[in-house]
Amino acid sequence: MISEIIQNRRSVYPDSYSKELITKNEINQILESANWAPTHKRTEPWRFKVFHTEEARQNLSEFLGRAYAKSVSQVSDFKQKKMEQKALQSGCVIAICMQRDPQERIPEWEEVAATAMAVQNMWLTAYDLHIGAYWSSPGLIKFFHEYVPLNEGEKCLGFFYMGKMHGEVPQGNRNSSIEEKTRWF
Repeated sequence: MISEIIQNRRSVYPDSYSKELITKNEINQILESANWAPTHKRTEPWRFKVFHTEEARQNLSEFLGRAYAKSVSQVSDFKQKKMEQKALQSGCVIAICMQRDPQERIPEWEEVAATAMAVQNMWLTAYDLHIGAYWSSPGLIKFFHEYVPLNEGEKCLGFFYMGKMHGEVPQGNRNSSIEEKTRWF
């Protein structure tokens, strides 16, 4: 049932991923789910850059290390190494990008929201496939266009790290009930 998947989905970080491979078929299922997100005026703004092979993730790791060093005033070797490791620990990393409607028929925030809904679809599908995932939006994403050319009006919103889960996913909770967040009229 979809409500059960929604309630059980969690952010699962790379240090909790097993070494089991994510297949191209599984990645395609996840991306196909993204493509069915709601989109105003059918702008379908989501764009994805997939780093699946070991070589692609190694190259991404090196880029992330360099971009981290450019994005901070004082480099922490620990944080830089951690940034680089995420790509290496993952079975796949997907750069989440958004393509702005060239005619700007709708506000940009709606296209960001549509892209976020596409990522939610990816997350739910990944969870259903027993693939852990999380969305990271580090400050260094502003340098992503130096690594992968982006189209005019396209920008990177973050990275979707994925890996086969090992161990149990922790129970979820919310700080307050929906009743505390809702006003009925």
